[in-house]
Amino acid sequence: MITLKTKEQIAKMKAAGKILAECHRQIAGKIRPGVTTMEIDRFVEDFLASRGAIPEQKGYHGYPYATCASVNDVICHGFPKDEPLNDGDIVTIDMVVNLDGWLADSAWSYAVGQVSEEARRLLDVTKRSLYLGIEQAVVGNRIGDISHAIQTYAESNGYSVVRQFIGHAIGQEMHEEPQVPHYGPPHRGPRLKEGMVITIEPMLNIGTFACKIDPDGWTARTADGSLSAQYEHTIAITADGPLILTEQ
Repeated sequence: MITLKTKEQIAKMKAAGKILAECHRQIAGKIRPGVTTMEIDRFVEDFLASRGAIPEQKGYHGYPYATCASVNDVICHGFPKDEPLNDGDIVTIDMVVNLDGWLADSAWSYAVGQVSEEARRLLDVTKRSLYLGIEQAVVGNRIGDISHAIQTYAESNGYSVVRQFIGHAIGQEMHEEPQVPHYGPPHRGPRLKEGMVITIEPMLNIGTFACKIDPDGWTARTADGSLSAQYEHTIAITADGPLILTEQ
């Protein structure tokens, strides 16, 4: 069932998103060669606590950390580690913030030091694909219009779009209906209505879109070992157009 949010409820999610965006801006200043993703995870947990918020994904179906930290060929759900990041790596930090029972979800990909032109282009195209999807998040469009915009741009630039992991509605629960794929034909799926709040979170790979799961049961990697990147925002569908709740 699709749950529409009131303006007051969206404002609460925006407050959570403000904390999340501020946290990501702090992380951007910390990502460098030699830093560990475990250090970033501890920083996030402390930062959220200082703002009266909690990391929603910690404990979700047994997930043990405040963040997902996905390095190089890891698509998503990577565990933070004590291994230092290396110059040339790319890393996606994904988190869900709970503030007074309302959630915001956002993933940002970061370059570690000096990355290759191949990696830089992947980051740029992935981020652009997110914003092209957001442009389609308007009242009267369908979920498929978001999906198609992302897939068309990604594939026109030579990248594949991950199928196994997709966006979703969000509110007081992390995963609500409807689902938001990042591939597929336009003009299909549920129609977008004022009050819907969804995540759009494309994951693009340099090689195949196929993935494999590590023995930890969480970490998803590209099947061919190619690089992967992800950008995600939480979006409210409003009469005035898409409102990004996690970019403030």
